[in-house]
Amino acid sequence: MKHTYAIFCFCLLSFALTARPAGLTTYDLRLHVGSLNGLVRDAATSAPLPGVVVRITETGQATQTDEVGRFRFKNVEPGAYSLTMACIGFAAGEIKNVRVLDGEATFVEATLEETSLDLKAVVVSPEARSNTSVINTVDINMRPINSSQDILRFVPGLFIAQHAGGGKAEQIFLRGFDIDHGTDIQLTVDGMPVNMVSHAHGQGYSDLHFVIPELVSRVDFDKGTYYADKGNFTTAGYVDFRTANVLDESFVKVEAGQFDTYRGVAAVDVLGKKAHQRDQNAYVAAEYLFSNSYFDSPQNFHRLNLAGKYHGRVGANTWLNVSATHFDSRWNHSGQIPDRAVESGQISFYGAIDDTEGGITDRSNLNVQLLGTTPRGDVWKQQVYATRYNFELFSNFTFFLEDSINGDQIKQRENRFLTGYNGSFSWERQLGGKTVRYTTGLQARYDAVDNNELSHTVNRSEVLERLAYGDVREFNTGVYAEAEVDISNAWMLLAGLRADGFAHQYTDFLEGNKTSNATTAIVSPKMQLFYTPSAKWRFYAKGGKSFHSNDTRVVVAQEAREILPAAWGADLGVVAKPADRLLLQAALWTLWLDQEFVYVGDAAVVEAGGRTLRRGFDLSARYQANGWLFFDADLTYSHGRSVDDPEGENYLPLAPRWTGIGGISTRFENGINASLRSRWLGDRPANSDNSTVARGYNVFDVQASYNTKRWEAGFSIQNLFNTEWKEAQFETETRLRDEPAPVTEICFTAGTKFYARVFVTVRF
Repeated sequence: MKHTYAIFCFCLLSFALTARPAGLTTYDLRLHVGSLNGLVRDAATSAPLPGVVVRITETGQATQTDEVGRFRFKNVEPGAYSLTMACIGFAAGEIKNVRVLDGEATFVEATLEETSLDLKAVVVSPEARSNTSVINTVDINMRPINSSQDILRFVPGLFIAQHAGGGKAEQIFLRGFDIDHGTDIQLTVDGMPVNMVSHAHGQGYSDLHFVIPELVSRVDFDKGTYYADKGNFTTAGYVDFRTANVLDESFVKVEAGQFDTYRGVAAVDVLGKKAHQRDQNAYVAAEYLFSNSYFDSPQNFHRLNLAGKYHGRVGANTWLNVSATHFDSRWNHSGQIPDRAVESGQISFYGAIDDTEGGITDRSNLNVQLLGTTPRGDVWKQQVYATRYNFELFSNFTFFLEDSINGDQIKQRENRFLTGYNGSFSWERQLGGKTVRYTTGLQARYDAVDNNELSHTVNRSEVLERLAYGDVREFNTGVYAEAEVDISNAWMLLAGLRADGFAHQYTDFLEGNKTSNATTAIVSPKMQLFYTPSAKWRFYAKGGKSFHSNDTRVVVAQEAREILPAAWGADLGVVAKPADRLLLQAALWTLWLDQEFVYVGDAAVVEAGGRTLRRGFDLSARYQANGWLFFDADLTYSHGRSVDDPEGENYLPLAPRWTGIGGISTRFENGINASLRSRWLGDRPANSDNSTVARGYNVFDVQASYNTKRWEAGFSIQNLFNTEWKEAQFETETRLRDEPAPVTEICFTAGTKFYARVFVTVRF
């Protein structure tokens, strides 16, 4: 009850901050000023461009365009001005001789041309604090990609590992976390959650395969616990995928590669260029993939994606965005294999112990977003979404440890309906002579999970025993408020507060339909401070609290010391542009978790990891030698330990320590493009005393293409030097058939062999 009361009080406070009492009017006592407003569009599609840094040359004032491409400067002295505009992936723009009149609002409209990446467009300023944490279509098109899950690798320091033949969600590693499939990172697509709470395969399970990679126009990301609009799972950080609102052009793309791999993608603009000019846009798209993959046992992997989207202006200052998608996937996989089976010659490095593993899954989404601005330039957003999701996975991690006759294969299954709401209101006002930007928001999510099951099976057909079986109901609501104030020309402060409440219900079919309930809540303060002494340097300090929730089955059983464990983090960092085409970033960070506590769906058991502390640093460099040659490198280090365990027995299993990502890319005006990439993951402990080590790897990928206005052809190669590497590794106690006793050692899934594909894209 006390948690509910706290959230109710916070809601009232948020409302009080946003409301203006009737009869009160704000007067600007300064005379002889006007305002300068504008809209920035993509020249090719006429779509509004968010995140463009707009600067008044004569005064140095700067701002960013909002989500509908609009910007506003208030209290501008009458006179003639020049505006400069910068946005990653677009050529810099300029408007000269813009005249501001006394007491009047001047409106300008500008377009920016899409171009190759130019680091000159990266602006170091308080107003552009986020534009260095953006992945755009230029990056995506320059690197080998099999699915949208691979785009996660573009986040500096983030690694993924596939260990189920391509159809299962990848394992994720970031900032010293083995995040499993999403426990400590929030993933969203167009504001719609990807993380699945109380999932049959584990808390936070995140499958991004329902997104067609070619439709991803932008990816926003950041690390840490400091963002008021980000709730559950935002401990190591967040990644937000944005799909294209407008197609540049319709296209058809076909791919073919080794291991019986075939893929086709098509996207068609439904309304045409003239409709774009009226701010009316719609397209449909489809993707189909088949592959047998590089394992000895054919994977028979099928993936189908269908998508449709409408984006358009439905009022003078109101935009509507409606998207619908459907995803279906089915596959076989070889699973994890033990070192001893390979070393003895029983199977090859790419073999299988139980080749009847595999799965099927599907997801259908409806996402409706309404966004508008008021005459004063305030921005409001409303979003509702609904998802229908089904999942069935067969795995065998221990082989014949528990059942020496039939084996230890398990089935994990669920049927889920998910619906939710996101709403926010942002406005800018003067307070004590300072510009303050306020945002308040409300978020709600409801998950209804039927037949959440873990069963012991044989050959994916016969159920021997149900180990867990029931229905889950989980409701999460969050409210937040934040204020961003320009303390001076160099200092900016962003402070926020968030409150989340959860209601859990579990009906256990194995206990006579016994229903259990629980509620819990948490309040999370946030702070970010930026200091920008010049156009070449920006320093920042961040601190805040966040959390990851626990599985409903754990919460209602009250088996956790911390039902809703908090995460406290801090960052000290710098962004530097010592030259126009050199961008450097560095951060020292620390993260404390009250408890690493995860429901382990593979065994239907609960593991409480206790309190943990991680520290580390991130280093990034981007250098553009000239108009066609680019270099990038990211190096991260993390040191993580369990706080409650004795020294020497407090390592965090599978937590990455050293990671490195880098590459060289070229983009020539004649259409020839190429990229050579390297990804390195260092050795890491596989258990709590570091007696078993998960060996690291270094893999190179390459992609090259020739691009014209109407078509593109190219190839990509993953694992260029055919390195034999282990993509996923676990220390596991297993027993093979007829073995006298179990053995605890590394079990792994092999990473891809040399894997070449060719592709052709035709635009129309």
